[in-house]
Amino acid sequence: MSKMMSIVWLALCATLAQAAPDAQTILAGSDAVRNPERSFGLVVSLVGYKDGKENERSALAVYSRADPNSGQYRSLLRFVGPARDAGKLMLKNGNDLWFFDPASKASVPISPQQRLLGQAANGDVVTVNLALDYDAALAGEEDIQDGDRQTRHCYKLKLTARNAAVTYHAIELWVDVKGYRSRKAKFYAASGSLLKTAYYRGYQQVLGMERPTETVIIDGLNPRWITVMRNSDFAWREVPEAWLQRDYLPRFRAE
Repeated sequence: MSKMMSIVWLALCATLAQAAPDAQTILAGSDAVRNPERSFGLVVSLVGYKDGKENERSALAVYSRADPNSGQYRSLLRFVGPARDAGKLMLKNGNDLWFFDPASKASVPISPQQRLLGQAANGDVVTVNLALDYDAALAGEEDIQDGDRQTRHCYKLKLTARNAAVTYHAIELWVDVKGYRSRKAKFYAASGSLLKTAYYRGYQQVLGMERPTETVIIDGLNPRWITVMRNSDFAWREVPEAWLQRDYLPRFRAE
């Protein structure tokens, strides 16, 4: 190879490297957009629709903080509504998830894949850094329609679960080339079947950055079954270590 060709080749490689960051870096960047960098609280409201009609709703107060060792979020979720569920709790600590019912005073392990409401699973409402649970591969760049039917130029990532304890076996994720905002995701079972499609929208300035405040989740088999998940009442707050312990659940009292 001539000296001139070598220079051209190196310049081309440098251009490609600049144009296409490492997939894991892109995924971590999208996590940083979705997730605040220190402990916080918010309220998650879920509304389920079938054939255009509302058929169920729920609301949870969420308290999250990142584990200093793993970097993954640990979360306590308190059911606010409907009235029959008020006071019930869910706790995520590492890959473990528990449900606590004050009526029985028992905490039982549950699956993150288990349905919470409509198309939303338990694992959908807890704060998660995907880059810690999935290996990402860059599948290219695409122009897609986002949840507001606006055209977005995105990186397409293919995510493969690192262990069976996570909510989804595989994910396809589209994030903005500039800014790494998540726009769309498809979630797959181990069989390869499509479980659901999600659109992230309602970006607002909250906790120091523009973050999505609404997720529209569409069933993988019936697109007329839709769940809308809205985040509100964001606030920086201390989340005591005691709140994130299973043994403390019977003693938890909302402030």
